Amino acid sequence: MSTVLKQTYSKRAQSHKNPAAKALLETIERKRSNLCVSVDVTKKADFLRIIDVVGPYVCLVKTHVDVIEDFDFSVIERLKELSLKHDFQIFEDRKFADIGNTVALQYSSGVYKIASWSHITNAHPVPGPSIISGLSSVGLPLGRGLLLLAEMSTKGSLAVGSYTEEAVRMARANRDFVIGFIAQRRMDGVGLREGESSPDEDFLVLTPGVGLDAKGDSMGQQYRTPREVIVESGCDVIIVGRGIYGKDNAADPEAVRAQAERYREEGWKAYQERVAAAV
Repeated sequence: MSTVLKQTYSKRAQSHKNPAAKALLETIERKRSNLCVSVDVTKKADFLRIIDVVGPYVCLVKTHVDVIEDFDFSVIERLKELSLKHDFQIFEDRKFADIGNTVALQYSSGVYKIASWSHITNAHPVPGPSIISGLSSVGLPLGRGLLLLAEMSTKGSLAVGSYTEEAVRMARANRDFVIGFIAQRRMDGVGLREGESSPDEDFLVLTPGVGLDAKGDSMGQQYRTPREVIVESGCDVIIVGRGIYGKDNAADPEAVRAQAERYREEGWKAYQERVAAAV
């Protein structure tokens, strides 16, 4: 077992220098929640209602603000208020994938001004290291953190093998800003060349495709349980969306609260099992 997996979230927070990584780990420990809820809805009223309902149970809220049809910047102001009210971090799942200059503009400017409010964002490594340089030029001075998409949870994903290895190498070269990965397993040792080592490596691993009641959907998504993700694969944060707020966009708040607490409890129980096994 990796030495990182033997440590508590709070212990790991002490060794992280990036403010976003440290804040996320501290939030997880404080709230006893490694649950991230992905809020993918098209109306701002639904978006904000779901977040207000699940907020007490999560460490992180993952957004796709570009799918909100009636978006205006009041959505962001309210999102920031809810982040403070319920003590969670914000992760805009932008999946940047362009050259450095372009992503810097997409991150800082335009309609959404993502860097001004999202603690964490993510990027595809396919453009090479310049994508990190571009995003870092904007986000690092603001204390933001970046996740690289090393793997994806969809059937037939091309993010495998040498692609994943290169993503991890890029992360190692930019540890001040790259705080971890979207992946299905820990990346410890992945991509190391002969003679290389990384004994103190601690990248956060956030994992989508988590479900307690289904194994997949009609669009290729594949689901694993919180225990499979946290204990067996050594990941840090479980990402859940429709499994919590359903197809009716949280029309029944009490049912959503119950599901959020259910996933929070299962995720935390899996973490406690992992840490206890290391004793």
